[in-house]
Amino acid sequence: MASRFQQEEKSFMAGRRERWQELRYTLGVFYQFITGLREFHFIGPCITVFGSARFDENHVYYKQAREVSAAVSKLGFTIMTGGGPGIMEAANRGARDAGGLSIGCNIVLPMEQQENPYLDKFINIDYFFVRKELLRKYSFAFIVMPGGFGTLDEFFETVTLIQTKKIQQFPIIVMGVEWHKELMDHIERMAKAGTISEEDMDLILFTDSVEEATKHIQKWADKNPKLISNAIRKPIWWLGEKTVKPKN
Repeated sequence: MASRFQQEEKSFMAGRRERWQELRYTLGVFYQFITGLREFHFIGPCITVFGSARFDENHVYYKQAREVSAAVSKLGFTIMTGGGPGIMEAANRGARDAGGLSIGCNIVLPMEQQENPYLDKFINIDYFFVRKELLRKYSFAFIVMPGGFGTLDEFFETVTLIQTKKIQQFPIIVMGVEWHKELMDHIERMAKAGTISEEDMDLILFTDSVEEATKHIQKWADKNPKLISNAIRKPIWWLGEKTVKPKN
């Protein structure tokens, strides 16, 4: 059964409405942004992992996501995901394996996607675009694993924002080379046709190597020595703010 927020979003996308309805929707979006900004203010620099919610723990890509997330977590980064099952669970589980911080930004869906059990902190978001902006805001690199429409949406929108310099450039690593072969071919085709520039090809690293992915992130982080120190904030006790710590 659709929630009030989901019904509201359908109504918003259906066309022009009364002014008070548009205002109510806007205030709901504002409230969710404020909630996310407050809850994630103390999580430190993140690496966000995207991928399918439909792979179980025996799948090769689940295992790969868990492994690379553990390795990246050991660099000192927080692992952030959409908070659900599948690849998201694997990434949060990898952070837990390494004793790192594990964060989720879960989307509320009609099928009631539940947060996975490997999260140190999570919030539930009703609007996809709010969720995507929060995942991008706190991320200093993206790891894109095999997935469906949602994963490709998150991948291409982020590349577009970097390409158009709307956000700062940071590493985007795509893992699952065989899975993404046609995608790689299509990107190369766009470059040859001139619909993207050759320099845009450098925005993405395609690899199946956990070591290569980790070194790529470490190399980028070394060029930004103020990264972690500038990202971490101290809580203000009289506002009821608290730091987030790993549960294990």
